[in-house]
Amino acid sequence: MKSADKIKVGISIGDLNGIGSEIVLKTFEDARMLELCTPVVFASAKTITFIKKKLDYDITFQGIEDASQAIDNKFNVVNVWKENVNINFGEETAEGGKYAFESLRAATEALKKEEIDVLVTAPINKHNIQSEDFKFPGHTDYLAKELEGESLMFMITDTLRVGLLTDHVAVKDVASAITPELIEKKIRIIYKSLQQDFKIQKPKVAVLGINPHSGDNGVIGNEDDEVTKPTLEKIRSSGKLVFGPYSADSFFGSGNYKNFDAVVAAYHDQGLIPFKTLSFGSGVNFTAGLSKVRTSPDHGTAYEIAGKNKADHHSFKEAVFKAIDIFRNRQEYTELTSNVLKKQSKKI
Repeated sequence: MKSADKIKVGISIGDLNGIGSEIVLKTFEDARMLELCTPVVFASAKTITFIKKKLDYDITFQGIEDASQAIDNKFNVVNVWKENVNINFGEETAEGGKYAFESLRAATEALKKEEIDVLVTAPINKHNIQSEDFKFPGHTDYLAKELEGESLMFMITDTLRVGLLTDHVAVKDVASAITPELIEKKIRIIYKSLQQDFKIQKPKVAVLGINPHSGDNGVIGNEDDEVTKPTLEKIRSSGKLVFGPYSADSFFGSGNYKNFDAVVAAYHDQGLIPFKTLSFGSGVNFTAGLSKVRTSPDHGTAYEIAGKNKADHHSFKEAVFKAIDIFRNRQEYTELTSNVLKKQSKKI
């Protein structure tokens, strides 16, 4: 198992016109972070030098050509590109999207090659990053394809975890998108993640209803009675502690979420509005279900404050901490599972 100072945290820089570079540099301006991990930023020495001077950060870095050359106790910057890049803080530009993808693609390749151990992604603009090579609603779907996993958007803090049945889906399409197969798949992902990533042996999971008041017995839609309830009953019959569907409007305000290890929301805003209300600035977006660990802060590019040295970096720092914790938990889970299998094989 790796010691703490050997974990390599890969970082994609996000949209250069947003606050991504600012929160990355603010996080690692604290030299104590280098005792915890080895940061590997995918950008360029020229770009980081410009941003460092522009925002007046006291941080030194090591320019490298490949992630495998990363040096412990240094802030490493992989030269993904060599040319000068026009940085226009606060503006949505095609160039900003282009280099956001170049950084993400290089970081993902390094993750697949195990040149880095985990990936923390700074915010992208989901519009200007679109291209022939990137036709996805966001990081989650791109990484699911590249890492060949079953992904689930899992918003986490130390005390609250919210997963989504549907993530970047238009509200008008939510009900038709939620099928028994989708519910079973997402519950399976979240259940395994709670066990291997968060060390919870017998998780308790709550599921929110699709409709207001979970349909009020068919008065406000039949989806919860016809799809959600029978599917949850089937899942419970397999031994999983899965409960619901709960009426979403009172679930968080009443504090009921505290009785569960995770909450599964039907759609994006149903889960993320209460999550960000309760934990904004400390929440982390974790992509559960992948073969590799990926986290990100719980906010976007924040163009309105980009380049003004006003961005709060604590969510990004938490994303680094959570990526390291989850990586270690997975190592322990793998070792324990392997030992159990060895003992069982000896008995046979």
